[in-house]
Amino acid sequence: MEQRAFRINYRSRLMLAALFAMLGAGFWASGVVADDRSSDTSAAAPQNALGQSLSQQEQNELARLIAMANLADLRWPHFIEYRAQVSTFYEAGAYSLAWIGNNQPTPQALALIQLFKAAAEKGLNPDDYDGPRWDDRIARMRASSPDDLMHFDLALTVCAMRYVSALHIGRVNPQHFKFGLDIGPKRYDLTEFLRNEVIYSHDVKAAVASVEPRYAGYDRLKAALGVYMKLAAEGDGEAVPVPAKTVRPGDSYAGMAQLVARLTQLGDAGPDVSNQFAEEASVYQGAVVNAVKHFQRRHGLKPDGSISKDTVAALNTPLRVRVQQIQFALERYRWISDSFPQAPIVVNIPEFRLRTMIRQPGAVPLDMAVVVGKAYQHQTPVFADYMRYVIFRPYWEVPPSITRAELIPKIRRNPNYLVAHNYIVVDGVGDTIGGGAVVGGLLSGAYRIRQKPGPKNSLGLVKFMFPNSYNVYMHGTPATQLFARSR
Repeated sequence: MEQRAFRINYRSRLMLAALFAMLGAGFWASGVVADDRSSDTSAAAPQNALGQSLSQQEQNELARLIAMANLADLRWPHFIEYRAQVSTFYEAGAYSLAWIGNNQPTPQALALIQLFKAAAEKGLNPDDYDGPRWDDRIARMRASSPDDLMHFDLALTVCAMRYVSALHIGRVNPQHFKFGLDIGPKRYDLTEFLRNEVIYSHDVKAAVASVEPRYAGYDRLKAALGVYMKLAAEGDGEAVPVPAKTVRPGDSYAGMAQLVARLTQLGDAGPDVSNQFAEEASVYQGAVVNAVKHFQRRHGLKPDGSISKDTVAALNTPLRVRVQQIQFALERYRWISDSFPQAPIVVNIPEFRLRTMIRQPGAVPLDMAVVVGKAYQHQTPVFADYMRYVIFRPYWEVPPSITRAELIPKIRRNPNYLVAHNYIVVDGVGDTIGGGAVVGGLLSGAYRIRQKPGPKNSLGLVKFMFPNSYNVYMHGTPATQLFARSR
């Protein structure tokens, strides 16, 4: 079967664009989006119930604290970005305490605190939600004054809003990195969520979990995070030795003991690997090779079973770094929309793969290779946009930078270069320029080079358009040999 693969053009140069382009298929994701989680995760008590009431003087003090948006005993005292929602939260409850009853934390408050303490399981930092501070606060509550109770309640509200927001849209706005992703439409009304779904919930953990991304990949990452956090706590172990030259199946390798230990530690090697190693400790073969291939596939390396420097570098990557990588990946998932109007197509940049996200039974998902741009030189832009139209047999307008750097030197060496490679020269209105000297016009910008449609056109036979500020589009390519490369 012919391999389906596409290149993606960045400013008209052949490279990858990272994108989330929505096609009109009308389906949800398959194998990527997890099953829907009901938003009605809590059996709520009457919604007009109020928490522990405050005197008018105490209400005024609470309003003053909110207006200041600064609570000194918080790990991060300033909460200006949440001030408006915190104010609305307490206004909706007539300035009563939401998380205190009979001078003690409510069951819902205690459940939230447990989530704050376990925030690392979600790739978050418990300290950002005062995780280590709550036990001491609770221990002091028996002797607490109304003012202390007010501070406790306000601190819990602020931390709850921070935690729910971080789980739903991430801790950092992707636009700070100049990514073309807009988390604005995803933002929750945190007041409404906490009041309707949490403060009376019989299952706070499930209620809060409902805000997380609904992607199977996200859930797999959380599971992997738990595994790698445990491994990191146990230590990296002895490094796998870097071979002088690539070790291939059947070769002798002095680092077999360290290799088998690392593969076993990471879960790529089963009992068969240990058994084989006990029988033949120096030859790299059999089950150990299969374990290396498994590791290579998991890490986006060419799964050829060879022990190259790249493979050893991946094997020796500190486990704390793997933990950070998973944490960052969870954050990126939170930037993605969870309510696509139609089935999205997603390019996974580091994997160099494009996939549809279809969940309809019997639907065949699309899965193909893409060519990526080099990091730092032609860095892949990250954005989301809608696919608007398709162009068949497109021509390629060669960017001026490529014209100057690559094509003009070739034209000077060979005046017939353009004709031989199916190029024409056009003026500012697109009219073809006849023979004669064209280099001067190309250098001045009066002329530009266009490659005519055809099987050898750099854009291939089809061009998928999703207008965006990066001038990125997806297209075919005649250079199909590129898809055989792992990097």
